Amino acid sequence: MQYKYRALLLAAIAVSLVPLSGCTRGNRTRADTRYVARDVNTLYNAAWQQMRRRNYTAAALIFDEVERQHPYSIWARRAQLMSAFNYYAAGDHSKSIDSARRFLSIHPGNRDAPYALYLVALNYYEQIGDVTRDQAVTRQALDSLGEVVRRYPGTPYADDARIKIDLVRDHLAGKEMEIGRFYQRRAQWLAAVVRFRAVIDEYQTTSHAPEALMRLTESYLALGVPQEAERAASVLGANYPNTRWYRRAYELMQRHPVPATAQAPAAAPAAAPAQPAPATGTN
Repeated sequence: MQYKYRALLLAAIAVSLVPLSGCTRGNRTRADTRYVARDVNTLYNAAWQQMRRRNYTAAALIFDEVERQHPYSIWARRAQLMSAFNYYAAGDHSKSIDSARRFLSIHPGNRDAPYALYLVALNYYEQIGDVTRDQAVTRQALDSLGEVVRRYPGTPYADDARIKIDLVRDHLAGKEMEIGRFYQRRAQWLAAVVRFRAVIDEYQTTSHAPEALMRLTESYLALGVPQEAERAASVLGANYPNTRWYRRAYELMQRHPVPATAQAPAAAPAAAPAQPAPATGTN
């Protein structure tokens, strides 16, 4: 469903930018990108035909040529955005981002600016790798998706960006968990605590929060601070009582009970009301 929704968003701009009237002259290839002066009609329709055949890289190169040969025409602006779309469709994320950003820098107030910014975010999003890899591009995706939501909150692009933001945050939390578990396996408990705390502090609404609390319970017990372990287990029980992570944390605390002397002191009872002083004087 999400894939179909994204496809509709991407198709929306392509459908709106209809080809110029007129006929193209035969099949075009990469040779079309050599500088041969041609009218905008011929160039634009050649690019359109390549896109219809799903020759996306060839289409992008010809759309670039429209901008190069006719920089001040209305078709140059449209070709710029179509070039960004076709590079994206071809999987050339760097060139797609460059084209979309160039469009935004020249036409920041254009009605298609939300789409161009969304396309930048989508290119970063689709480069996200698994959690074992560096997550620099993941953070770029998060920043770009957040910018779409901030700048164009009422658009369908913002609606899709909000969904993707949740997925990206969950992915970043997964990276923290992967590193934390790595430290745990090597008994580097303090380093593990730092990673699991980051999940609780920065990604507490993600699916990784329950496990992070259980891992904190484990790590604090290994560090010899059962009070902190008990606190983490209590938070886990209060928020995720029906999870396997809470059951594991509960079993751990049953095997490693907090000594009575180490438990937090109970709150002092409220002071008793002052008794009235005995009456003095003679009868």
